Amino acid sequence: MKPNRRFPRLLLAAVSWGAAGAALAQGVLVPQAPPAAPQDTLTRAATSVGIKRCLPAITRLSTLTVQGSRSHDVLLDWDRKRPDAGPMFSLIGMEFPNAGVAASITAIPDDSGACTVSAERISVAPFTCASVGQQELASYKMTRLLPNYAVYTDEKEPTSSVSLIDSPPGCLIIRRYVEYGWRDPAAVTGAAPAGAAGQPPKKR
Repeated sequence: MKPNRRFPRLLLAAVSWGAAGAALAQGVLVPQAPPAAPQDTLTRAATSVGIKRCLPAITRLSTLTVQGSRSHDVLLDWDRKRPDAGPMFSLIGMEFPNAGVAASITAIPDDSGACTVSAERISVAPFTCASVGQQELASYKMTRLLPNYAVYTDEKEPTSSVSLIDSPPGCLIIRRYVEYGWRDPAAVTGAAPAGAAGQPPKKR
């Protein structure tokens, strides 16, 4: 696995998102900040509570997740005593033209300076799961867990999966991504020894 690995295609959608305030866990609201460049709501919320180490990963995942939504809002929970050293959990609600979508993003820093990150995008399609699998996931490997629950994986993205759960008259779709030991590519590049310039990152 390369440190600068791109996040998975399964979280991509069309471009454009709406700005929204972030309601945080336990009634804590994100404080008002001076005008700045547009950011996704989760990035603003995480920044406001002091999360820094995993922020680049959070931003990349959140930006991909909310693309195409008319608006979105965030519920955030974090370790109040150690905001930059403890785990962060979030739930994102999104409004699309014809549907509502939910997503969760988690980031957990470790002692080495790396982060474990995960993202799940949850939506409902007005079709059967069989038709969704045939039309969108034909090249994926399907594993049947329950009569109404199938998981699709692609060997090119071993830490990603798509779960389809029959929920008549539609299909519940959960797109999941996990990466262990994620490091900010910019920080890795900046910390590289002078003699290592131009060398490709080593696989882990």
